[in-house]
Amino acid sequence: MPTTSASMAWLARPDGTVVVGHGPFESAVSAPNGTTAFYVQDFTLTDPTPWKIPARVETMTPGEFAARHERITQPVCRWDAPDATPFSAVFQEIMAAMHVGLFEKTVPVVVEMGEAASPPGPGLAAAMARQSAPLMSYGFVGRDNGFAGATPELLISYQDRGLQTMALAGTARHDDRDVFGVDDKEIREHEYVAQTLVSKLTDLGTLRRHPRTILDLGSIVHFLTFIDVGLDTPACPEALLKRLHPTPALGPLPRTVETLAKLLEWRDRLHCPPEFGAPFGVAHQDRFDAVVAIRGIWWQDRQLALPAGCGIIEASRLVNEWRELRLKRESVKRFLEREPSTI
Repeated sequence: MPTTSASMAWLARPDGTVVVGHGPFESAVSAPNGTTAFYVQDFTLTDPTPWKIPARVETMTPGEFAARHERITQPVCRWDAPDATPFSAVFQEIMAAMHVGLFEKTVPVVVEMGEAASPPGPGLAAAMARQSAPLMSYGFVGRDNGFAGATPELLISYQDRGLQTMALAGTARHDDRDVFGVDDKEIREHEYVAQTLVSKLTDLGTLRRHPRTILDLGSIVHFLTFIDVGLDTPACPEALLKRLHPTPALGPLPRTVETLAKLLEWRDRLHCPPEFGAPFGVAHQDRFDAVVAIRGIWWQDRQLALPAGCGIIEASRLVNEWRELRLKRESVKRFLEREPSTI
């Protein structure tokens, strides 16, 4: 995680605004009332001071945020294709665990490593700033390290007892959209996520599950289901995050101490950055929004890490999952092209 003197944090929110914080940042156990604070956690939610309070805050439109980065050039990156052997070993372990009933679904992560020709922070931030809805740009950028991305996945949007979340699971190439819409394996993977979210939220108030749709991101498509809840009583953001994270879109199903420990073991073996798939959010003006930190790039000095996860169920096949992982990584690399993209 970047140091608290990080130069900038930001999140493009679903309401069409971008909240930008400038360092130095003060770390806190909780978000002070009436103060803008970014929520920057690891996947395990074990950082004791996840709230980062900026010295200065701005709000602007995505277009204004992108224009601010217009003159910043993209980093020149060299990527090393990941070795399939470690992932294959993890895949076989997952299949064995499923055959004995330990898992219904889990999400291992493969990381493609790379190197930038020059310090990559400003250029990666600029690349993500240029992405547009339905992607939500986010980042936490320090002098020598950080992460930045443009995620399609909202975890929580919460204001005035109104909560919205989404199930985003199931992936295919855009060219396969027609068959994807009737693919039993992909629908089943998506329904694991949607039904689990509904079960975790039903007791909070009046719930509405929207119809399943297809989210088209250019080169890839996903199944998407929005879920709205009118809460009976107010809830604090962290309580909502702990209830939902990790959803089966990034975590294990069922979610138990044992299954989560196995997933964390696999993530460590495959060198996954600790913040990948974690909630990244901002509390600003009586509203809290948090996205799932996927479709991003992590860096330390000039070393780069590009992680991607795949949802595995009993019907999964190794070659198909390996292909999906590459598809997701390539979609992130397209962010580094000069023209804006929603891929």
